[in-house]
Amino acid sequence: MLQDSRARTLALADAYAAALGEALIVPKLNTLNPPLWELGHIAWFADHWLCSKKNNDALYDSSNVPHDTRWNLPLPNLTQTKTRMQASLNEILAKLAQEETDSDEALYFYRLALFHEDMHAEAAIYSAEFLNVPIPQALLRQPSKPKQPTKSSLSVPAGKWLLGSSKHGAGFVFDNELGQHETNLSAFEIDSQAVTWAQYLPFIKATGREIPKHVGEPNDAAAHISWFDAKAWCDWAGRRLPTEAEWECAAMTFDSQSKAPFNWGEVWEWTASDFAPYPNFEAHAYKDYSEPWFGTRKVLRGASIATSERMVHPKYRNFFDPERTDIHAGFRSCKV
Repeated sequence: MLQDSRARTLALADAYAAALGEALIVPKLNTLNPPLWELGHIAWFADHWLCSKKNNDALYDSSNVPHDTRWNLPLPNLTQTKTRMQASLNEILAKLAQEETDSDEALYFYRLALFHEDMHAEAAIYSAEFLNVPIPQALLRQPSKPKQPTKSSLSVPAGKWLLGSSKHGAGFVFDNELGQHETNLSAFEIDSQAVTWAQYLPFIKATGREIPKHVGEPNDAAAHISWFDAKAWCDWAGRRLPTEAEWECAAMTFDSQSKAPFNWGEVWEWTASDFAPYPNFEAHAYKDYSEPWFGTRKVLRGASIATSERMVHPKYRNFFDPERTDIHAGFRSCKV
């Protein structure tokens, strides 16, 4: 998986170089990092947790190198960066081969490095749309065609739901997903699939909003939608956004093979929930992953076509600033 993730990273780098040139120059924006910095940072992050040589902190440590300064750093060129990335991967694979157990504890930092790289690949893909960088279809996840819903909405009875993940036998779990706890859910009715362009565009026309740049086919899930516009659509349609507990419960109660499937995985889906810690939260070693963002972001659930297949899980909590429209985000709604 580490080698697969790296191959995808390098293929994306090649796509960027083909479109932008090997200097990989991009505008200075809050939603972007310089691609050369991103590549070096991916290798640095894995080295930081897994390798004996912890260097290049002054260039690539995202906790201590301010975002706006990353355009002015004396970064190695693309060829030099790829060489460093290969040396890092070689050392990590050699270290992995010497591990005496495949316990979750022993593999924790290998998996952290893996998923960190997968997340940067997803960021490279959604950033590519803004930068007009063509991405080969082979680098995108192709969700299996879901069963056509027999109903446009699904009814979930009132009950208790165990939100989050347990430490025991769970494989890799991010710190913000731990703290499994029981929550009481009232009966609710939720869309069987994300809101489509056919449903979303009449709202754009009725409210005089600007037509989004990337409009797909009528039956495609509406994407590049901010949380605020998702909430506004719900208010306009007399609906509401689901909480993350409702989303998780529905996704795991009605899977894609059931008679009334809950189709997901085409776009990340905004929920009504603030990104907040679960009970007894304890930050893992990578302390900047979750804790700095509590209370400032909204939770998204699901996955997009840019998400690595190994990260597609109904309990995975994604989280972004509510005004973001560059990510592959849409939404589904619940009956009020």
